[in-house]
This record gives sequence, C-alpha cells and structure tokens, in this order.
Amino acid sequence: MRALQCIELGGPEKLIVAEVPDPVVTEEHVIIEVKSASVNFPDVLMIQGLYQFQPPLPFTPGGESAGVITEIGEGVKNFKIGDKVFAATGVGGISERILAHQSSIRIIPDEMDFEIAAALSVTYGTSIHALRQRANIQPGETLLVLGASGGVGLATVQLGKAMGAKVIAAASTQEKVNICIDNGADEGFVYPSGNLNRDQQKELSNKIKELTGGMGPNVIYDPVGGSYAEPCLRSIAWEGRYLVIGFAAGADQIPKMPLNLTLLKGCQIIGVFWGAWTGLFPEENQKNFNDLFKMFKEGKINPTPSDKFTLETSAEAIAHLKNRKAKGKVIINL
Repeated sequence: MRALQCIELGGPEKLIVAEVPDPVVTEEHVIIEVKSASVNFPDVLMIQGLYQFQPPLPFTPGGESAGVITEIGEGVKNFKIGDKVFAATGVGGISERILAHQSSIRIIPDEMDFEIAAALSVTYGTSIHALRQRANIQPGETLLVLGASGGVGLATVQLGKAMGAKVIAAASTQEKVNICIDNGADEGFVYPSGNLNRDQQKELSNKIKELTGGMGPNVIYDPVGGSYAEPCLRSIAWEGRYLVIGFAAGADQIPKMPLNLTLLKGCQIIGVFWGAWTGLFPEENQKNFNDLFKMFKEGKINPTPSDKFTLETSAEAIAHLKNRKAKGKVIINL
C-alpha cells in the first residue's frame, strides 16, 4: 500500500509518498481502508521532531482519518466489517490502510460523509473539551479566539456560538476574519503577523478591551502562543479563563507569563491536552461526541473542510498548514 512517509526530520519538503507494508490485524484492533484523512498542527511539529510525543522514524503522519473497516481482530466489540468509521490514532492516517485500536474509532453518523468525519475528531473534540470541561463557558460570556480561521479556531467559533457565548475572532488578515464572521463570530479584528514588539502588544491589549467595553473576554482560546499570549492575558476579564491549546507561533516562542497577572485579574491559566484527557475519561469524551453529532445534525456546527489534497500532494497539505495558508480544515482524500 502507499502512505506518506517521514523518513528524516525536517520540513514538508522532506516527506515522500512510498510503498509500505500492509498493516496486520491484531487483538482489539481493526484495519480501516482510509477514504479521507486530515492534517493538524501536531503533524507540522511531529515531522520536525518538535512534538511532545515523537514516533520513531520512519513514520506516517496524520492523526485522524475516516474510512471502512475491512478486517476485525479478536476481542473487538461493537464494530463489524463494512462499518463506516472515523479514527483518532495520533499518527498513521495519511495512508491507504491503517491499524486502529477499537477505543480510537467511532461509527460515522448517517448525516456525515468521510471528509466531514475526518475533519471532526481532533479539532472539535479538542475545542468542545476546552470550552466545556476546562473553561466551563456559560451563555452570555465573551469568548476570544486567536488564530480563529484555522481548524481548531473555526471549530471554537462555531462551538462558542452553539454554547451561547459572544464570540470575538482574531486572525492575521481581513479575509480570514471575514471567514470567521461567516462561521458565526459576532465580531472580529486583524492582528499583526510575526513577533510583536511592545507597542504592538499594547495595541492588541487595547483593541481587545475596546471590543469588550473595557471588561475583557471571559474566556480566551489560544492555539498560537508566542508574543500574542501576554497582551491577551492582560486584557482578560476578572475571573477569566485563559486556555492554552498550542503554540502555532513556534515551539521556540513558548510564552512565559507574569504570574502577578493571575493575581491582579483573579484569573486562571488552564492547559488543554485533549489527547491525554480522552484516555482518562473516555465516557465523558463519548458524551462530548454525542453532543457534537447532535449539533451537526441541527446545523449548529459545520466541519466541512475548506482545503482538499490527494495522497500524491499530501506533503503540500502539511506545507499549506505550516505556512498558515489554511482557512479551516485541511483534508486529504485517498
């Protein structure tokens, strides 16, 4: 079978599509014939050796995929050959076939196609967990989303609105802000790209305060980090919750927050590690997905991907995300 392969650490230009051995079914696992896979920022980090969990070389990127079960291992329950499923496996998804543990897969609802199913798991799973279990966001609260036009960003914009929040979207261009408005954001603004100087940071803080009537956002969703983090924290509301999602600005720019701000604001800085949480609380995670399916059926969320690639151009898909050209979810159809 063919798969995208990372044979040496580096940028997307080092990735190749190659023939690899077919997976062999094992106990409590299934083999899925992949129809669609998706790209997430951990893929960008992983191929460079910058992610917190690093698979040995060579490996196939792709943390989530969707397809049809073709083989069933001993001990597998509630699944059968021919089931349409999506899987969150962490790696291996950009491949014609994948071996997945039964705990990592779910049946695709009738209302969803393979592309939407592949786009749902990581971004919407992360974001609903962040807003619900970590921030406990309430109707009427204000939610600020950084990097709002990306995969997790747009998911959070949609989920924030579905949960009754006022959503402010921040992105690097007006085109991206407009996409966020089209996806339900109440307001949006453009922030500068790159490493912000002190004047730009102060301007960012002031802009957020202006849009919130001086009160600041109750919840800040930050998948960006870097020089954006501190000015956003400075703008937060009393008893606000600052959600640390990731560091798209670069692993070499992980911010160091002044802890006196948490005292002055009575606020919390909250880490969000959805992957670890799913292993600890699988039943709560399933409840989240049941709610996501319901929201999708009711038209409250829309995981439709914006950028589509093929297996042959899958390295370009990762480059597309790395270069911040994505406006929503990036999908690879096999």
